[in-house]
Formats: sequence, structure tokens, C-alpha cells
Amino acid sequence: MNYPEFFDNIEKIIVYDDLSEFLGVNDGIIDISYTDIVKMAGHSCATVAGGYLIALYGLKELFKNEFPKRGYIKVELKKSPRDENSGVIANILSMITGATNELGFGGIPTGKFNRRDLLFFNSNINSDVCFTRIDTNEKVYINYNPQKVVNPMKILMSAIKPDAKKEDIISFPQRFQEMVKNVFENSDIVIEVKK
Repeated sequence: MNYPEFFDNIEKIIVYDDLSEFLGVNDGIIDISYTDIVKMAGHSCATVAGGYLIALYGLKELFKNEFPKRGYIKVELKKSPRDENSGVIANILSMITGATNELGFGGIPTGKFNRRDLLFFNSNINSDVCFTRIDTNEKVYINYNPQKVVNPMKILMSAIKPDAKKEDIISFPQRFQEMVKNVFENSDIVIEVKK
């Protein structure tokens, strides 16, 4: 699979999944790259980048020097699934944290490893996303503001408006991924994490 070179420079998210260990996949340590998430989403954009960065920064703050415990993280989103692509962010966070709604794994017959009822929309929070550790009830709140550094809609419109120039249409894919790269290069500006 071909993809922009900058994908390889994006920090991986490393989690511990006891279900993976229990089922004999590995020792439970799973590394997740931005490329992995792009494969699942089918594309790379400011929203997909945002979901990845929310997870990367939020989990670092929540777990400090520990591996984040996949399947033991409650994920709350302020918006509804269809509001400003919040559903896309939720899918990405679900892939990384293991948190799901009724669509997820219900656990083994004893109930252990249940991943359901950990993903919520329309939450009463003062941030875009809240992560809660199930074991300690510790919380972190994350906001994502890509508009501080990029304008994805302006780039998109330059290629799809009725009077779009041929050179803008041809250069659009490269310019669009440069925009995504800019988001990652300015992650400390576009992401805000607080407790």
C-alpha cells in the first residue's frame, strides 16, 4: 500500500489488551499506527487525524507511564454521531481504546472482557471527548481544534467548486495530505488536554 511518507513519522499508540493475551494472540501489547487507522477509515483527513491525536494525547495523560488498558476506558463524546463527523471520531477511538456500544464484544461467558456500554454520545461534558479509566475513575478531557492551523474546507472547495482550476484539481490530493501533515506537525496547538 502506498501512502504519504509522513505517516511513518507519526508516533504510534501502544496499548495493553488482556483479551488479546488471553486468546493467545500475543503478550497483550498492541501498537497502533496512524496508517492502521487510515486503513480502517479508508482515508486520511483532518477528522481521522483528530481522532488519532485525541487518543494519543488523551491516553498519555490518563495512563502516564503505564500502557493504556484497552477495554477498560470509557469514552464520552459531547456531540451526536452525525454532528460534525463525531461518529468518525468515535469509530477511531473505539478501534484504539476498545470502547464500544451495543455493537461491540459482549465478553466471554463469565462476562469478562465485555467491551459494550463504554462508548457514549451526547454526553454532558465541557470538552469534545472525555476518557475515564474504569479501574480508578480518573478522567481526562480533550478538545480538538484543527482550525487553529488549517482550513480543510477551503482546500476541498478549491477542487470541487464549479469554476475550479485544472491545476487546483490535479494538485488537490497532495495539498490535502499536506494539510493533514500540518495538523500532526502542530499537534500541541490543535489538541488540548485537561483533567
